Order: sequence, then structure tokens, then C-alpha cells
Amino acid sequence: MNIGLIAHDAKKKLMQNFCIAYRSILSKNDLYATGTTGRLVEEVTNLTVHKYLAGHLGGDQQLGAQIEHNQMDLVIFLRDPLSPKNHEPDVNIIVKLCDMHNIPLATNLASAELLIKSLDRGDMEWREMYK
Repeated sequence: MNIGLIAHDAKKKLMQNFCIAYRSILSKNDLYATGTTGRLVEEVTNLTVHKYLAGHLGGDQQLGAQIEHNQMDLVIFLRDPLSPKNHEPDVNIIVKLCDMHNIPLATNLASAELLIKSLDRGDMEWREMYK
């Protein structure tokens, strides 16, 4: 399965901790991330992450293109709802594309944990048929 990882600056440490906690599950999948998030996850987990550009340099759009082409199975996007970003419109497109293409999306730690445990149980196998 292809898993997209995105985290706003205030949530990057949380993303690192999430990836440490679920390293064994994540290691069985292909990981894609915006540049800085991917680098930070690799540093603490030794997982291989395909890194796009930094989000504000177009990484959000690169990940969005993969979603649009149905090449992403799950997206974990730890958002900071309290600090608006200059590139927020680019970020909102990720949510819209996941909705349009029926791709599971977690935007907070609680939903991320539910989806990652669901993936581990095999509950995401329907994505293979959906492709």
C-alpha cells in the first residue's frame, strides 16, 4: 500500500512519534511524504520515504497528483488548524482530492491510529480492488 505523510510544522514532532510507534506497520508499505516531513521521519525511524519537494515549494501538489491518479491508498495529514499557512489553498486540495477519489484520510492522531491499525488488520484490502 502507498501511504502519504504530511505534517504542518507544529505537528512534525507528532508525526515523528507516530511513525516511531507504528514503524513495524509502516515498514511493510511504501511511504511518500512532503520533503521536510519525509526527512524527519527517515531520521528517527530509518524507514525509506519517497520525498517530494517541501510542501510550500510544491510537495503538496506532487502528492495531490499521486492522489488524483489513484496511486495513493491512505493519507495521514497531521494538520495544525490553529495556525493558517500561506499555502493553505494547496493543502486543502489534498482533503478535497481524498474525498473525490475515496482515499482514506486521517487529519489528527486519533484517526491516524484508527487507520494504521485498520491497515495492519487487513481492512484496507478493498483499495486493491478499487484500483
